Amino acid sequence: MYIAQSKRKENIAEYILYLWQLEDLLRALQFSPEAVYSQLVQKQERLSEQQKQQALVWYMELAGLLREEGKEQSGHLEHTMHLIADLDNLHRQLLTLPAGENYRRLYGAVAPELPGLKSKLGKPGMSDVELFFRALYAVMLYRIKGDRSKQGYIDDVIEPRNTRYRIVRALESLANKRLANPPKKHNNIPL
Repeated sequence: MYIAQSKRKENIAEYILYLWQLEDLLRALQFSPEAVYSQLVQKQERLSEQQKQQALVWYMELAGLLREEGKEQSGHLEHTMHLIADLDNLHRQLLTLPAGENYRRLYGAVAPELPGLKSKLGKPGMSDVELFFRALYAVMLYRIKGDRSKQGYIDDVIEPRNTRYRIVRALESLANKRLANPPKKHNNIPL
C-alpha cells in the first residue's frame, strides 16, 4: 500500500508494474486474508500494527476489485488499463509533437516489429504502450523466477526504478535487429 502510493506519485510506469505484480501475488495466495497477512504484511517489520492492519485492508480491497471485475484467474484491473490508455495517448502525442523527435526516432526503429508481436499474442488491436508494459512485466517475472524461486520467496517485489531507461534501452536494442530465417529445404508446403 505504502509502496504503491509512493510509486504513483513518483513514476506511473513503476506503479502500474507494481500493481500487476500484486495482482499475481494475490492470485497466488488465493485471495486468502491469512496468507496475504503472513506473506505480504507481517514481514514488513517497520510498520506499526495499525499500519499493518491498514495494509491488509488495502490488499483485500485490491483482491475484491479483482473479483468484482472477474479477474480472479488472469487480466489486469481496469484502473491500470485506464492509466495505460492515458500513457498511450501521450505516446501518440509524442509521435506528432516537435518535442518528441528523439522518441519518434527510437519508436520508428521498433515500430515494424510491433504488429508481429501483437499477432503472436493474439491481440492485434492492442496498443503499443500496453505491448511495452506486457514485455516489461514478462521480463520482471522471468527475473523473479530465475533469482528468487530457488529461495522460496513469493513476496519479493522487484523495484523497477529504471523503467524509462529500460524501455529506451530495449527499444534501442531492437532498432537494428533483423530476423534471419533459415534457408528453405524445399518448395513443398508443409501439411
